[in-house]
Amino acid sequence: MTAPAAPRPVDVHALPTMLTALRLPSFQRHWQALAERADTEGWPASRFLAALAELELAERDARRIHRHLQQSQLPGGKTLGALDFKALPGVTKARIEALTAGDWIETGANLIAIGNSGAGKTHVLCAIGHALVEAGRRVLCTSTTDMVQKLQAARRDLALEAALAKLDKFDLIILDDITHAQKDQAESSVLFELIARRYETRSLAIAANQPFSAWDKIFPDQAVTVAAIDRLVHHATILEMNGDSYRRRAAAGRQAAKLDAGATTSSDNL
Repeated sequence: MTAPAAPRPVDVHALPTMLTALRLPSFQRHWQALAERADTEGWPASRFLAALAELELAERDARRIHRHLQQSQLPGGKTLGALDFKALPGVTKARIEALTAGDWIETGANLIAIGNSGAGKTHVLCAIGHALVEAGRRVLCTSTTDMVQKLQAARRDLALEAALAKLDKFDLIILDDITHAQKDQAESSVLFELIARRYETRSLAIAANQPFSAWDKIFPDQAVTVAAIDRLVHHATILEMNGDSYRRRAAAGRQAAKLDAGATTSSDNL
């Protein structure tokens, strides 16, 4: 019977190089400190490895979320924590938090916020977007005008299909100001192609200052208008946010807080 081969000696000094080759940066950063703790507390090897693996996975998730947040183009200040729900017409905190769970994303459903200018539509949609990115979703936030211009450029370069396929990687696309300006036939055509492509497969979140009855300004062709609205609302949550300007009320609240703070300081000085 052949004797088992003697184990090869382990070169601990080569560990950083091996961890780099294996693309385990968190292992490389933390293994020495954890090894000292494991030696002191008498950990078995399995616990030591599990602790390192947990750190690697947690930091990998954090890096991915940070990368996806940068790619999302979401404005940094428009988060759920920054929303003043008392100043928001037509929506409740419970309803918005339910949307941040993202169940509707699974079925390619849409989210449409309709209301007056300044009613907080963009902030609400971006806050939901931030929460979805934190939950591991891919989100892209853009103005409708910018999206249309990019898709038109792709069509001119005979690369529209490739551009739409690239957008498929995003679970949710937030289109701001869809009714901001009237669009010509070419612009409305690429916008409709985006809506039709994502129908029942990928989600859209849309902010609109005008009710659906005025969407003929977006799609000059009546048949295209009806087809676009039909696809958007078929599986959609609609937030009606008509009321006083959220921006104006929020600014007034901040000003009142400053005045109160100033009055308190003056009283303390006296």
